[in-house]
Amino acid sequence: MTDEVVSVVGRTSSAVVGALLVAHDISGVPVMDDDDHVLGVVSRTDLYGRGEGTAEELMSAPAVTVRAERTVTEAARLMTRRGVERLPVVDEEDRLVGIVTRRDLLRVFLRPDHEIRRCVIDDVLAETMGIDPEAVGVRVRDGVVTLDGRLARSSQIRVVVRLARELDGVVAVTGRLTARFDDVRPSPADRSTGGIPG
Repeated sequence: MTDEVVSVVGRTSSAVVGALLVAHDISGVPVMDDDDHVLGVVSRTDLYGRGEGTAEELMSAPAVTVRAERTVTEAARLMTRRGVERLPVVDEEDRLVGIVTRRDLLRVFLRPDHEIRRCVIDDVLAETMGIDPEAVGVRVRDGVVTLDGRLARSSQIRVVVRLARELDGVVAVTGRLTARFDDVRPSPADRSTGGIPG
């Protein structure tokens, strides 16, 4: 996201909004209240289609926003589902902290395959999971990650796949992983007691 956001307040005139869009070469601005909460968004379409007025009169509301902790993939899906070009990014108190645009997301999803592979090996396997990278074959093609190998425990498989899926630029993950020990399926003793220790 961009954390230096050009924004306006509700009483800002359409002329000033238009000047800001041109000066900063942007397609829209969030409209804020006095507590930095996002009321709506004024886009070029709003400005040209509705004529003169204040930002509050012209804005599309309520604003479609995304929380800062959401993943890039979630932001992209929300943007597509709601048909918007930009998403104000808000904190846990719904205060503006940045803005993400389709252009920003495109840069992420154009992340090279070799960089994605490096992140899977270094960040997910070695650093986060403490797994020897030699134990897992990692291939990436057009953002699709394929994992082959044998891990120590079956519970690690779900975690590795989830972490890889959350990396920026990853389109999908194909897991062909097996495990030496199944620590997910209940043991016969657990099944006989309903999984409750006696």
